[in-house]
Amino acid sequence: MFGFNILQIGLMAISGIFALIGSYLSNTLRAKFQQYSQLSLANGMSGAEVASKMLQYYGIQDVRVTQVEGQLTDHYNPKDKTVNLSSDVYSGRNVSAAAVAAHECGHAVQHATAYAPLSMRSVIVPVVNIASGAMPWIVMLGAGGAALANNPIFVFIALAVFAVVVVFSLITLPVEFDASRRALVWLEESGVARGREHDGAKDALWWAAMTYVAAALAALAQFLFVLIMLLNNRKRD
Repeated sequence: MFGFNILQIGLMAISGIFALIGSYLSNTLRAKFQQYSQLSLANGMSGAEVASKMLQYYGIQDVRVTQVEGQLTDHYNPKDKTVNLSSDVYSGRNVSAAAVAAHECGHAVQHATAYAPLSMRSVIVPVVNIASGAMPWIVMLGAGGAALANNPIFVFIALAVFAVVVVFSLITLPVEFDASRRALVWLEESGVARGREHDGAKDALWWAAMTYVAAALAALAQFLFVLIMLLNNRKRD
C-alpha cells in the first residue's frame, strides 16, 4: 500500500517547496518588469508597435496583435494566430513592454517556421488538460487502497498521468527559451533595443524563463516521487 500519510505528505512537501520557489521567482519577475517599465525606449515605440514591426520583419502577415486584460497575461495563440498583449505591454513604451511583445512574437515566428517543440506542445495540450485533472484522483485512490496501488493497470495509468505533465513541462522549456532568444536577437539587430535597453530586456526575460524551469522541476520531482513510492510498494508485496 502506498501509505496515505507518506504519499500525501511527500507530494505536499514537494508542492510546498516549489510553491515557495515559484512565489520568489514570480515576485522577482514582477519587480524586474516594474523596474524596466521605468526605462523608456529611446525610439518611443509601444509594445504593439514593436510586435507589429517584428512580425513585418519576418514576413508574417496572418497574425494579429490584440490587447487583453490583466497583468503578465501576454501570450501567443496558435489557433487563431494572435499575439495577445496585456494593456501595460500593448501601450507601454518601455523596455519591459518591448521585451514581452518581442517574446510573444518569437512564438509567432516559431509557429510560422514549424518549430518542432512548439508543434509538439500544441499537440499534447488536450492530453495535458486531462492528465492535470486526473492527478488529484490518482493520488487519492492510490493512497487509499492497496488493491489499486498493486494493480498493474492503475500503476501504468498513474505513471502515465504524471509523465504527461513532466513531458509537457520539459517541452515548454526550449519553446520559451527559444522565443526569448529570437526576441533578443531581433531587438538588437533591428535597433529597437540596444545597450542598456537590451540588457534590461535580457534580464527580464531570463527571470521569466526561470518560472518555467521551476515548474518543470516541480513536475519532475512529483513524478519521481510517485515512481519511487510505486516501486517500493510493489517490492514490499
